[in-house]
Amino acid sequence: MYGRRALGLTYKDAGVDIAAGNELVDTIKPLAAATRRSGTMDALGGFGASFDPRAAGYDDPILVAATDGVGTKLKLAFDTKQYNSIGIDLVAMCVNDLVVQGAEPLFFLDYFATGGLEPDVAAKVIAGVSEGCKQAGCALIGGETAEMPGLYTKGEFDLAGFSVGAMERGTGLPDPDRPVTAGDVIIGLASDGVHSNGYSLVRKIVDASGRELGEAAPFDTSRTLGTALLTPTRIYVASCLAAVRTGGINALAHITGGGLLENIPRVLPEGLGVEIDGSHWTAPPVFGWLQEQGGVESREMARTFNCGIGMVAIAAADQAAAIIDNLNQSGEQARAIGEVVTDADVGVRIENLQAALGTA
Repeated sequence: MYGRRALGLTYKDAGVDIAAGNELVDTIKPLAAATRRSGTMDALGGFGASFDPRAAGYDDPILVAATDGVGTKLKLAFDTKQYNSIGIDLVAMCVNDLVVQGAEPLFFLDYFATGGLEPDVAAKVIAGVSEGCKQAGCALIGGETAEMPGLYTKGEFDLAGFSVGAMERGTGLPDPDRPVTAGDVIIGLASDGVHSNGYSLVRKIVDASGRELGEAAPFDTSRTLGTALLTPTRIYVASCLAAVRTGGINALAHITGGGLLENIPRVLPEGLGVEIDGSHWTAPPVFGWLQEQGGVESREMARTFNCGIGMVAIAAADQAAAIIDNLNQSGEQARAIGEVVTDADVGVRIENLQAALGTA
């Protein structure tokens, strides 16, 4: 054989286990089936998946797409070997970006890449994806599991997701017929924790604190530090869609990377800024611990973390109270936290942030 003895090598010898992949597909099928919704056309297993937006109830649909990952929060999952909720984070990061545009998430696909497939670990991750899809009301219609020996460290993997939503033509946000104006109220929707941004800083602070992920969290002794930091990203789809369809919301902003300071301006017309008062909400205690342990300045907190506000809605002053009531009836903790001002140089000005963080 070209001067060399045949070795009889197999793909499994090279680190890729096709049988394990097939086993995982069989495990995923019922998880995906549990997310089936109107418009879904195919089961898993084909080369692609189809979805009919008209069957989902749309007459003249505009499609909206979003893709994201969960960043270095994955490292905490590896270190704690807790994989059940990271899939919820993945879905949340995509579908929350869809709803701020006024779109209903229709379907989701995931990408799971690893050096060597561990079906039980992958199944826990995909179970989380399925749960996230159920919370968002979208169908898990496909994905990709890739084994790439030598590219990933043993026991680690990467995770990404892609979601498509729809809205009727002319119903998107921000609404050009109802633009954000000075005097509009900033409504903050509470976060469940750090969500999925800023974890490179979170991990650095944990290391500096000298605490172990397996010991009780100093800000929540009912859970370990690792479990508390892995609290999944809140999915705001159902509540925000209901509020948008009721009417009165001029814009929504998902508070992700860049925090409050950089995400709210993304939905403001030129020439406008926002003033926010941190005394109007109380952030989960993890944020105060992170600030104190890391000696993080308040401005750095506000441009890195959500600081207790995972989603922002902007509404006219005469409609804000009704929208807040609507959101709270949908299970959110919503409150007025500031207003839009005519001052482009303000950007986002936050007063009393330490009151929200409990570090005043």
